[in-house]
Amino acid sequence: MSTPNAPPLIQLSDVDKYYGDYHALRSVTLDIEQGEFFSLLGPSGCGKTTLLRTIAGFEDASSGVLMLGGENMKGVPANKRPTNMVFQSYAIFPHLNVFENVAFGLRKKGLSATEKDTKVRDALAMVGLDGYGDRAAHALSGGQRQRVALARALVLQPKVLLLDEPLSALDKKMREQMQTELRRLQRQVGITFILVTHDQEEALIMSDRIAVMFEGEIAQVAAPQTLYRRPASQKIANFIGVMNFMPATATPAGGVVNVDIAGLGIATLDADQCPGGVPNGAAHVGIRPEMMSLLFYGETSTASVAQGVIEEQSYYGDMTYYDVRLEGVSDPVTLSMKNIVGRPVLERGEAARVSWDPRALVLFGN
Repeated sequence: MSTPNAPPLIQLSDVDKYYGDYHALRSVTLDIEQGEFFSLLGPSGCGKTTLLRTIAGFEDASSGVLMLGGENMKGVPANKRPTNMVFQSYAIFPHLNVFENVAFGLRKKGLSATEKDTKVRDALAMVGLDGYGDRAAHALSGGQRQRVALARALVLQPKVLLLDEPLSALDKKMREQMQTELRRLQRQVGITFILVTHDQEEALIMSDRIAVMFEGEIAQVAAPQTLYRRPASQKIANFIGVMNFMPATATPAGGVVNVDIAGLGIATLDADQCPGGVPNGAAHVGIRPEMMSLLFYGETSTASVAQGVIEEQSYYGDMTYYDVRLEGVSDPVTLSMKNIVGRPVLERGEAARVSWDPRALVLFGN
């Protein structure tokens, strides 16, 4: 992470991007710190790749200011910026072997053969491909091609590594492995990584901070835990994982909010449980599935308890997800339970007692 009181490595101020009449980026203002693993997260077409390409210099901002390392990047071409990009397709040269692919960007650096050889071998070792220099590009697996692309970018020692959905072509197991490897690599090299992804879980796992984008705008910037636990709007909450929403009536009362929640009853919430501002009147309460529990036969709870009926259940092996219809609520709520030894799996139609803690609730205005 950054040195205390050090200025941000990247500063964007009121950056707009137009393609004809299409407004792709809308007054984007954002600081990214030195040594940070930062993710741009959002649905397809939200502007995250456009923003990444603008930082890289492949796109020119229509207006606004982009500073990188304290220097204004206006008019600075991509090849003159202290950035490098790993593309979604990896862009590995099929006619070159691994060593030649990684060394490609060093051609005009005026290095001796020994210096070039050392840099390439160090970069390959860094990504776990030590000894792969002579391997033909066509003989590489998807994960190995991704590592070659990373080595080729890192060998140039950029200040910022830009990653445009680099794991999307990998299978689930390899993707999870590479998520861990990328995070380890970022900590090892200590440079700023900026990742574009539409995968919420990937962003939560890998990032120091995340910017959620919708329709060319940044909706919220926060650390993963803050983003998940205190999303600033229902739209963000709905995009980041799964959240149940229940209608409620909110009454502010001197630093706290008294809330009458359909299906759950009365609760008192702290003001910090209202990340979008404290509402007064009609509102909605949000709660994550894992923050609610079923009380099985004979179990008691010191938390609040609501009555309901199992409407549906989905067994995943390690977890079971239940849709429970609470009294007085039209839509069922989803909750998840770990399948531990001795815990039964309830069936459709069974009565359910749902335990919940007011501290897990998030309150949104209508």
